[in-house]
Amino acid sequence: MRRAGIGPRIGPFLLLLPALLLAGCVAQRGGDVVQEIPPPVEDARDDGAELARMLAFYARARQLTGPELAREQENVRRALARSRTDLNRLRYALLATLPGAAPGDEARALEVLEPVTRSADGGLRGLALLMTAFLQEQRRLEAGTQGLQQKLDALMTLERNMTGREGGAPRKK
Repeated sequence: MRRAGIGPRIGPFLLLLPALLLAGCVAQRGGDVVQEIPPPVEDARDDGAELARMLAFYARARQLTGPELAREQENVRRALARSRTDLNRLRYALLATLPGAAPGDEARALEVLEPVTRSADGGLRGLALLMTAFLQEQRRLEAGTQGLQQKLDALMTLERNMTGREGGAPRKK
């Protein structure tokens, strides 16, 4: 009596098939399979205190009202003019991200952050890189918003011109 299914010749081949496929993959990659291990994340030395101070500064600045925020922005601008430390640069940039900041502050903040992002030993470099990415994305979104607003304005003008040609007749619904 013969069993239905895989024949006696094909069975051993199917067992060897996964091994042959894996061997072929290794041969294609060039032999040894070496897994890349990312470098370890740098330990936060005493830079954690600076980072905590910056986050506390940002949390406090978010609570300020219009005139208080303007006064704080002026104080930070003056501090930056006196001393161009990483902390002062980051404070200036953090305030530029808040609602109510002057439109040109974003570009200036990106300029001010550049030395911090290039420093290899700065403890606040990670925050500066994050803020730079945030500010660049914010600028990109604002440019897109302006483009969409221009298109909307053009469509509204076109609609007004079209309804004006119809002799002021009400639009059909």
